[in-house]
Amino acid sequence: MSGIVETVLGQVRSSELGRVLTHEHLALDFDKFYAPTPKLLQNLVSGHINLANVGVIKQYPYGCKYNIRFNDDDSAAAVLEDVGFYKKSGGGTIVENTSHGIKRDIPLMRSVSEKTGVHVIAGTGHYVALTQNDSVLKSTEEQLYDVAMKELTVGCDEDPSVKAGFIGEVGSSWPIEDFEKRAIRATARVQEQLKCPVSFHPGRDAAAPFEIMRIFTEAGGSATKAVMSHLDRTLLRDEEVLNFAELGSYLQYDLFGTECSHYQLHESTDMPSDAQRLDKMLLIREDGRLDKLLMSHDIHTKHRLMNFGGHGYAHILNNVVPKMLIKGFTEQDIDAITITNPKNWLSQ
Repeated sequence: MSGIVETVLGQVRSSELGRVLTHEHLALDFDKFYAPTPKLLQNLVSGHINLANVGVIKQYPYGCKYNIRFNDDDSAAAVLEDVGFYKKSGGGTIVENTSHGIKRDIPLMRSVSEKTGVHVIAGTGHYVALTQNDSVLKSTEEQLYDVAMKELTVGCDEDPSVKAGFIGEVGSSWPIEDFEKRAIRATARVQEQLKCPVSFHPGRDAAAPFEIMRIFTEAGGSATKAVMSHLDRTLLRDEEVLNFAELGSYLQYDLFGTECSHYQLHESTDMPSDAQRLDKMLLIREDGRLDKLLMSHDIHTKHRLMNFGGHGYAHILNNVVPKMLIKGFTEQDIDAITITNPKNWLSQ
């Protein structure tokens, strides 16, 4: 391991990353996940975000089209200010998980990094089948492999001067669709060859993370360089978490700041609070796997940015870390989760 990480502004040593958010978005297209609110509330969320409707939007974030439009000028301005505050709060790096299908914005990543001094790491690979056009859905495993390999070693399509620093987020639904299985296998082949870091988005079922890791490892991928995202909304029972931990991947709790129990994209799931997320992380620590824990916010809608009434990218550093100390995490534990573990995952 050479300790080198590719950022959108070039290579840096992993020791220079500082505190890292391992799963965020600076811009994306989430229009295909629009889900209407109850009829009585629809007029409240039909326009911009304001004090009169932000409470409703926190309950039904995907029912406000303006809120899920996370790639317009309003979002870009708010993201820049928010990332600047993350830097002032002690943040060092953001791993930008927007992959093909949801329209990553590499010029914006470069601009935000240049203006704030925060390292930004771009991803490659493909998101869930729902977001892909017909041509991409017909891609062979070899073609999907070629996209990731090129963007990791040569340069990204939008800006050949920028190389991706990891594959992710590689998305799948549940049950996993054929296209998504090809994408996972292609990811495994690239990972096996380059020894690069990988991040997965599982479908909303407790079996999904296990099945992704089965497909990935059987195709040659290394579990030790893989992150399983969104465990906070996917593996809700302690025994599920501990059983999955045995597979060897990084265990990521990345919905910090989402404190509303109503989960609009999967209403049968009770979204946990930040305190409950920390309880699961304590469980993993007590199981001897502190070195596999990662945490982030997965910000991908306007209402979670500070300028729109949200918690922002600095929420973990300013609000969650003090709670971690109260709950029994040590300063060394926090450094491991926010500095050392990300550095080890990202290093090549």
